[in-house]
Amino acid sequence: MASTMDDSRHKDATSSSTCFSHFCSSALRAKTLKSSSSANNSSDGLIRRLGVFDLILLGVGASIGAGIFVVTGTVARDAGPGVTISFILAGASCVLNALCYAELASRFPAIVGGAYMYAYTAFNEITAFLVFMQLMLDYHIGAASIARSLASYVATIFELIPALKGNIPPWVGHGGQEFFGGTLSINILAPILLAVLTVILCLGVGESSAVNSFMTAAKVVIVIFVIIVGSFKVDVDNWTPFAPNGVKHIFTGATVVFFAYVGFDAVANSAEESKRPQRDLPIGILGSLLVCVVLYVGVCLVITGMVPYNLLGEDAPLSEAFTSKGLKYVSILISIGAVAGLTTTLLVGLYVQSRLYLGLGRDGLLPSIFAKVHPIRHTPIHSQIWVGIIAAVLGGLFNVHILSHILSVGSLTGYSVVAACVVTLRWKNNTGNRVSSKCISTWCEGVLCIFLVACCGFAAGVLYRFGTHFIFMIVAVVIAIMACAALCFRQAYSDPPGFSCPCVPIVPSVCIFFNIFLFAQLHYEAWIRFIILSIVSVGIYAFYGQYHANPRSDETIIYHMAPEEDRH
Repeated sequence: MASTMDDSRHKDATSSSTCFSHFCSSALRAKTLKSSSSANNSSDGLIRRLGVFDLILLGVGASIGAGIFVVTGTVARDAGPGVTISFILAGASCVLNALCYAELASRFPAIVGGAYMYAYTAFNEITAFLVFMQLMLDYHIGAASIARSLASYVATIFELIPALKGNIPPWVGHGGQEFFGGTLSINILAPILLAVLTVILCLGVGESSAVNSFMTAAKVVIVIFVIIVGSFKVDVDNWTPFAPNGVKHIFTGATVVFFAYVGFDAVANSAEESKRPQRDLPIGILGSLLVCVVLYVGVCLVITGMVPYNLLGEDAPLSEAFTSKGLKYVSILISIGAVAGLTTTLLVGLYVQSRLYLGLGRDGLLPSIFAKVHPIRHTPIHSQIWVGIIAAVLGGLFNVHILSHILSVGSLTGYSVVAACVVTLRWKNNTGNRVSSKCISTWCEGVLCIFLVACCGFAAGVLYRFGTHFIFMIVAVVIAIMACAALCFRQAYSDPPGFSCPCVPIVPSVCIFFNIFLFAQLHYEAWIRFIILSIVSVGIYAFYGQYHANPRSDETIIYHMAPEEDRH
């Protein structure tokens, strides 16, 4: 009897050890890629229709929403006219992140997935899945929140019709009709708008790109018009004092407005639908970001020059500024621009989500239905409909605006991982993510240095947040610099094909440090969200992903040139 029990315990221990070994070996697998020339040859694949201008508009459409008419004014109430510097600093930081994205987009120009795919290639399967889950929660909640805001703006425009003014109930578009103490918040217009945009995206990338291009062009024209008209009402005396509350508020403002630029990474997710990905993707990523910087700075100068910063409104500062100057028609244009901005942001957000699901469906980390592409429309219809349903349920039944303080975790995580991918893929001893035993200690040392930079960024962010003595922040910065120096002098780097991020590993290290610094500024519930979602993600991977994933071939092939059919 005792022998039988011992045998049973031994079998259980062996089984547990086998399961754990399988989990570790699966989790540490890296993505292996084959030649891009076959990526679009099948009739049921995505089709290359996006040119460089389409990609720039895609990035601008994702980044500039109604926030350009609101965020600029609300931050200016604290930073004063110095909000212009806040936007420049945040834009400069995003440019560094964009350089990292641009290199990887050029290096792997024929696959969808963006940050998820880069992490899968540079690190391993579990890291890629964690990045996907963090990004996807951001995208789902963000899409539902934007849909609600768009519904409110659309309802406001409908109320310009005298017969409808004041007669649109809350459950149609304004906020929502609350039930059970606010647990449910019914809004029917948001799901309708999401359904319309989902149908447009299912029709094909050409059709959705045309809608995005038209709406983005419209909002850019409106923003430029607002800047030009407002410049004639500027009083330069309002720019003095330039930093009324000190330099600290300018830097704090930079951490806030950083998220106004988030969206340029959407261009990287269109790799498989770009006509000339190796050339056009870097241009689209950097070009769209620079356009956003110019527009944001222009609006900042106008709004702080028209009205003293301390008199700016809280809900619609730009619109109220023009109304106070007797230019009510500009306020109407701003509302139209806000609708166009939210529409393109939502459209691109839904587009990006479906391509991420498509990538995981192909890799087996999600059910294969997400990998199916319509043979005629050349769009991942199942993924697109799934994304639309999730957003419609969240936007139609819940007040997702209350979840806004747990957003941006995915974006900051994704940006940091992309920067780390640039460093690791440049290492000469990293041959296709299969590090030889001779170089494994050097590789681990490099990863440890990257992790140390991230930890220092978080420590500096926490110290800054709680107002501790600056000397402690300096210690964190010095340690990060030493880790970066180790990356510079202890690793050998190769030059990648295509676009190359300058000053590697310095630029990626700065990106990681600042991104995690911003992560530390988020609401503490965002930290809890990060931990809980990571645990849930590991559980999903353990029960499904590890058994169905398919890393494919035995070696990674870096794309040295765009596919033949795309160079004509």
